[in-house]
Amino acid sequence: MLVELQKELVEDEVEKKAAAFDNYNQYIISGLSLKFIHLKLKLSLLKIAIICYNNPLDWVKSLFYLVKLRRRFLGDNFLKKMIYSNGRYYMGLYTPGWNSNVYKQFIASQLNDFKTVKIKANRFNTVFLAITKKCALQCDHCYEWDNLNKKDVLTSKKLRLIIKKLQLKGVSQIQLLGGEPLLKMDLLTESIKGAHNKTDFWVTTSGFKLTNDNAYRLKEAGLTGVIVSLDHYMPEKHNFFRKFDDAYYWVEEGLKNAANNNLVTALSICVTKEFISEDNLMKYMNLAKKLNVAFVQFLEPKSIGHYAEKDVALSQSHIKILEGFFLKMNFSSAHNKYPIITYHGYYQRRQGCFSAGVKGLYVDTDGDINACPFCHKKTGNVLDETFDKNLNVLKEEGCPTYSSKTC
Repeated sequence: MLVELQKELVEDEVEKKAAAFDNYNQYIISGLSLKFIHLKLKLSLLKIAIICYNNPLDWVKSLFYLVKLRRRFLGDNFLKKMIYSNGRYYMGLYTPGWNSNVYKQFIASQLNDFKTVKIKANRFNTVFLAITKKCALQCDHCYEWDNLNKKDVLTSKKLRLIIKKLQLKGVSQIQLLGGEPLLKMDLLTESIKGAHNKTDFWVTTSGFKLTNDNAYRLKEAGLTGVIVSLDHYMPEKHNFFRKFDDAYYWVEEGLKNAANNNLVTALSICVTKEFISEDNLMKYMNLAKKLNVAFVQFLEPKSIGHYAEKDVALSQSHIKILEGFFLKMNFSSAHNKYPIITYHGYYQRRQGCFSAGVKGLYVDTDGDINACPFCHKKTGNVLDETFDKNLNVLKEEGCPTYSSKTC
């Protein structure tokens, strides 16, 4: 009798967890619904073109430019699903949700690369901004390992100035990183509240301290979504990777709490050589589907930070598995119910890196600008008076791994 009662309690707890995710105002659309939304999206692109240019011929040419740009990234693959969340429709983790003002500004900025628009264009698509060196975990792949838990230098005033300077340049999305950014909740919420609403803000976190109260505070401050790191579908292996016994627990709790407060949710995984197999990737995506996240981000391990001087680079066979899986999950109708995968390496190998001062950069925990979180080559501080000059140097030097000259 006691055993049966315990079993019922466990089953009830599982059902409650599942219900927490099922009730989230975030879901995948495909089929006829997608075609309808996609048609409306195309009409909105024409409206944006009309705002950007006076000449009707430029309206047509700019739309063809956007089609050409899409093909550069997707080739002959076509959109099979989108994410709906809180009145917006998302095509990718690094593209603002349609039909927000941030999305319109984002498109105008892409059109500015075709021909100068008559409205202000954003300088950056995405800026990664690390706000603290503090973290309770010791992750195998930590790129900030050499600076971890040292004294923070970015005060609330400095952080607000950095964000203001970036927004004056124009930026569609700012991802707030660490360390663990949720250890600095007051700093986080003050920074987001102090910014104008022409930028989407995301937090990249281990899930640690993503309590319901903190998720509520972040949503109220104006946060768009959270990217939660999960490096294995098996709890014990994720915990080992993160050197923290409750790491997996915080992932599930964090996602649930984010869902309860209508934040867009994503998972991020460092796909190591040991992990990469069709079976492991599919099991991970099945878990991501159950957790009802919108996106899954694939990050390739880099020999930096805690991985410095280690043989972590993926082989061509690993990359082939990843790329094939990425294409199958995103562009096969059989997988329309799964989260959208973002895989930077796939595009970077074909189009070059769009960070490194081209369309983005990484501002580290000292306020110094770098190509990206995995390319630590400082080219000055964002608060320097020579920021523009330093930015040009960063762009000229480019990404040390993927050339941006084709961008």
